[in-house]
Parts: sequence; structure tokens; C-alpha cells
Amino acid sequence: MRKKNTQKIDEVVKEYLKAFKIDDKLKEVRLIKSWDEIVGKTIARSTNNIYINNRKLFVKLNSSVIRNELFMLRDGLKKALNDKAGEIIIDEIILK
Repeated sequence: MRKKNTQKIDEVVKEYLKAFKIDDKLKEVRLIKSWDEIVGKTIARSTNNIYINNRKLFVKLNSSVIRNELFMLRDGLKKALNDKAGEIIIDEIILK
């Protein structure tokens, strides 16, 4: 027999993450993990460092050619990353 106050485990985990303010950071980590999938293996291999700070995605690249290419494609890339996350996580992409 079920109790009236039962909850699904995924709902409980979401509430827990939100209560401890971990959910936003977890979304950022998932977004960074999807970098390879979104930009492709060639660009991912040229990426030295990638992190998010204050809703800005910082990408350090070791190729100036790829940096220039991504610079021209940053709006589309930002849209693809936010679409992958399911919400707006990134406001700006900064290429180094």
C-alpha cells in the first residue's frame, strides 16, 4: 500500500539539488561535457581549456585559424549550446 506523501526519486533529487544550489553548476558541467559533441572532434582537440564564469563561456584554443572560425560562428554556437542545455546558460562566448 502506498503512502500519500510518496514522491518519485527524480523529483526528490531535483529538489535536493535546487535546495543546495547545485543544479545550475551541474547544468554548466553537462554543457561543457557536450562541447565535443557540438563542435566536433577536430575543434575539440584544439581546445585547451573551457569553463563557464558569470554566464560567459571561456574557450582557450591552440589554433588561431579555429579561433577565427569560431569567432564568426559564436552566435550559432551559443544557440546550439543553450539548446542542448534546454535553457539559457551562456550569454556570451569568449575565445582566447
